[in-house]
Amino acid sequence: MTPSVYFYLPQRFWPDALPQQAGEAWPGYVVGMYAWTIQTYLWLRERLACELVDTLPSAGIVLVHRNSLRAHAEPLRPHPERLLVCLQGDLPPYPQAQIHVVQNPLQADGRYRRLFLPHWPQPGLIPRDPSRRERFDTVAFFGHQDNLAGLGDDWTAALARLGLQWQPRLNRNRWNQSTGIHQRWHDYSDVDVVVAVRSWGWRPQWRTRCFGHKPATKLYNGWLAGVPVIAGLESAYRAERQSPLDYIEVKRPEDCLKALLRLQQETTLRRAMTHNAHRRSQTVRPDAIAHRWLAFFQEVAFPAYARWRTQSDWGRLWLIQRQQLAARWGRLESKLRSRVF
Repeated sequence: MTPSVYFYLPQRFWPDALPQQAGEAWPGYVVGMYAWTIQTYLWLRERLACELVDTLPSAGIVLVHRNSLRAHAEPLRPHPERLLVCLQGDLPPYPQAQIHVVQNPLQADGRYRRLFLPHWPQPGLIPRDPSRRERFDTVAFFGHQDNLAGLGDDWTAALARLGLQWQPRLNRNRWNQSTGIHQRWHDYSDVDVVVAVRSWGWRPQWRTRCFGHKPATKLYNGWLAGVPVIAGLESAYRAERQSPLDYIEVKRPEDCLKALLRLQQETTLRRAMTHNAHRRSQTVRPDAIAHRWLAFFQEVAFPAYARWRTQSDWGRLWLIQRQQLAARWGRLESKLRSRVF
């Protein structure tokens, strides 16, 4: 018998108004727990019997974002009739969960049931206007201000000397709020190239294992928008890379300027990257990601639920203890990496 599937969003974090469709440009989707919980539910509800609930179910498969669990003062106790699936996002794992869905392949680990599923692309994305044709003058960044690398005081002036204008579309919202969103946070219509760099230098890469907790969403969005992407050294981007046309990787601000100059001068390169973006975008469209979610339920979640229900109390306890040990080791490794350099 197929178990019930629930997407759990505690009352404390329930928004005043829910979006009607997954693909609409609802500002709440910039909040990780809404993007993973509400958006996944809306994309899957016509493909899979599931519910969005504000009360923790006592039975069934329950998917919950890591940040949503802040609503519980005490860790959730494992229940023999409930399989907890943590939508981990860019946060540490939740040891009481039997399965974790992670957004970066580097986080995946079959030993601890941490499975990679790509994050949904930008909802309501407006692609580059085809009427711009060979025009190349607008450079943009899309995302939270904390995820934009420092570019120096002369960055805008350096771009101006190349005949380019800098158009960062920065969000300044807190982790649980959708206020402070750029008015054009989803609009690529006037953009000719995207810069997606979180930081410069080797220390941040070392400390974060090349941002091993972050998704490749900015790359997906660039492909869907039909816009070339200049990206930093990140594990999620590299995991997706199949060709030099997927994106241009840069390590220093001067590399970024050189990449922009090259794109400006080489029209054929821009055309090739745009054509390639259209091809790669087919694998990260919502329908393709929804198909991967359905496979996750059929091949992983449903069988895991059946095993969990029939396991002995000792077997359940051992699984949770293994998760706790793995989480402690992960925290220790992160501390060591942050202190070595």
